[in-house]
Amino acid sequence: MTLVEGLKVLRRDAVDWDSQRCRMGPALMSGLGLRLGAPVLIRVQRGVCLCTAWPRRDLAEGFLQISTQCATPDLSAQTLTGLTVKPAHITPLTCPRLSSVSVKVFVQRLEHKRKVSEPVVHKLLEGLYVHQGHLVDLSGAETEIRCVLVEKVNSGSQKAGLITARTHVEVSLAQTVKHLERRPEVSAASPGGLEDVYTSLKEMITFPLRYPETLRQLGVSCPRGLLLIGPPGVGKTLLVRCVARDIGATLVTVNGPEVTGSRPGESEENLRRVFDQVQEAGEEGPCVLLIDEIDSLCPRRTESSGAPENRLVAQLLTLMDGIGNHEGFVIIGATNQPDALDPALRRPGRFDREVIVGVPSLLQRRSILKSVCREMPLSSEVDLNAVAEMTCGYVGADLSALSREAALQAMRQSQAGASEPVSMQHFMQALRIVQPSCLRSSIGATDFKPVSWEQIGGLDDVKLKLKQSIEWPMRFPEAFVRLGVSRPRGVLLYGPPGCAKTTLVKAAASSSHCTFLSLSGAELFSPYVGDSEKTLAQLFAQARACAPSLVFLDEIDSMVGSRGDGSSHSVQSQVLSVLLTELDGVGVRTVERRSTGRKTAQLEGGEQEDIRLQQMELQEVCNKDVLIVAATNRPEVLDSALLRPGRLDQIIYVPPPDLEARLAVLCVCSESVPLHRDVCLQDLAAQTELFSGADLENLCREAALLALREDGLEVPCVRQKYFLKALQGLSPSLSPQQLQQRFHSSLY
Repeated sequence: MTLVEGLKVLRRDAVDWDSQRCRMGPALMSGLGLRLGAPVLIRVQRGVCLCTAWPRRDLAEGFLQISTQCATPDLSAQTLTGLTVKPAHITPLTCPRLSSVSVKVFVQRLEHKRKVSEPVVHKLLEGLYVHQGHLVDLSGAETEIRCVLVEKVNSGSQKAGLITARTHVEVSLAQTVKHLERRPEVSAASPGGLEDVYTSLKEMITFPLRYPETLRQLGVSCPRGLLLIGPPGVGKTLLVRCVARDIGATLVTVNGPEVTGSRPGESEENLRRVFDQVQEAGEEGPCVLLIDEIDSLCPRRTESSGAPENRLVAQLLTLMDGIGNHEGFVIIGATNQPDALDPALRRPGRFDREVIVGVPSLLQRRSILKSVCREMPLSSEVDLNAVAEMTCGYVGADLSALSREAALQAMRQSQAGASEPVSMQHFMQALRIVQPSCLRSSIGATDFKPVSWEQIGGLDDVKLKLKQSIEWPMRFPEAFVRLGVSRPRGVLLYGPPGCAKTTLVKAAASSSHCTFLSLSGAELFSPYVGDSEKTLAQLFAQARACAPSLVFLDEIDSMVGSRGDGSSHSVQSQVLSVLLTELDGVGVRTVERRSTGRKTAQLEGGEQEDIRLQQMELQEVCNKDVLIVAATNRPEVLDSALLRPGRLDQIIYVPPPDLEARLAVLCVCSESVPLHRDVCLQDLAAQTELFSGADLENLCREAALLALREDGLEVPCVRQKYFLKALQGLSPSLSPQQLQQRFHSSLY
């Protein structure tokens, strides 16, 4: 039988106002296989409702009259009239008889909250079909109970069933209807990558809101304050909103500028008004007060701060101490600068708990990308695992911006009106535009063109050692875990100037897809006392937040030097002490980095995906620290404490190029230069002894300039004579005495 494509929704009949009956045409009932009174689940534009199938009185087809007595909370009768429902959105259900059900009751007035009895609720619900998460309208009954929210049923996968005389109804909580109207509208999607933090936060908030009597019987005071700490964009506010939505709590949000007033005493008055509003909402049902950016509202009280700020901090402390035995609300403060808060706020009795949400780890970034790209049309070639590996240091807001930019790239490249799927190329283009938030400061920020290993001629042994130290732990973590091998803490590259030490580090950073931070002596030193040490400590804190990361200290001899020359109180000596402490990891504050772990692998399914997730988990274990790479051409001036195992434990000598290496360097440098057939790079390599890689690159550039100068701008290629002429005007930057003196001495 052919069903009608679209069914127009009409207003309910007055006789069906207090029933679950959904009136439809008899042909539609027959086509869907529905018997009289059979339960059906109907999906409309803004929600879902559970009804029973009944024929229309006029037996007309093409029309539907839906009952919203048992529907999702965001659905109301006013939103249904005039909509169109397809028959595919009408799903027949097999609802068993329930043995138990847990509900939340909403009453009309505040004084009737404690008078709700389970037998009365059971009598009102008897004979109705209910669904988990749906709101049952009981306003037609002559009681103070207006509606019931079904929290849990025991009917299996359908999560729906029929309440009979034998069903046990448990009332978990009684609230007012006014509290139900205050519930915030938040997206139903859970925060991706923060499932464990979400569960922990929900548990901390639920205990004082839902079980105050149990805590009182145990002789334990209810914890009222919770401080949420994390970098900007990590999802702190979203976490609180989702928790408030799921526990059915009213959310009151306060920002610092909204409280601050212009006249004396206005700020304190606004703060008192907010607490009065929260206490009033807490009497009607659970309430959560979120003080966002609390560091701007309550800064540290010092001699430099003014009297208005000190009065506002004192007012908040007084209000938090005056909560006493008031039940029903919890205070949450969110900040990304916990050290800027006044210490009096962080003692027990005020903000009792602190939850630290760190920068997302590898598996968390994968989960966030799956969440933000859930409704995005992705091409089959898109590998979100690879994108997660390339986004070290990205927080949730950065990953959302990255996905949005990739979609915009696809729109720009598609034709007008056409919808093109987002490909991996679009994500790569977006990665060049969207940078991680934690790397937008000036400390350690660097921008360089990616370098491949093939662009560096020769130095095969040095390349292999760098790959073993940096690339292999990233690509083969299971081998390192199986053999109990950890990657080195630090790598020191030493050798004569111009032998590609910096270029080697850039190639290693380009191939490893980790966060790359660089610092030189000019950026480190400052005329202010203690500023250099503070800059170095901030660089390492930033690198740990974005782990796995690679910190490159170029010309390290100019930063730290040696303590053996007697200058133990110099700035270089103090910077060396900070560097040694940071390398040992002493005094590092632990940042909570929760991972979805094996739970994610079990949910995904599939052997290939399971193996991939295992590798990603092992990669997190092997690469959770910061790798230091230092370069110098004066290794003899470095302090011996810096070169011991456990600090810079991988010491690699970058030699000047020999004959074979010089030929490889010339081949690489002349790839973009059109050479005449008389050019013999083998002869040029033999004539350039003691030339460094930089000297050979300069030779190719000078030969090309000579060809332009003597043969004109239209010259097609570079001949051998120009290389020889350029060679006569150049001298090597290295000398045998220099190599013998500096680089053949022992570093151990």
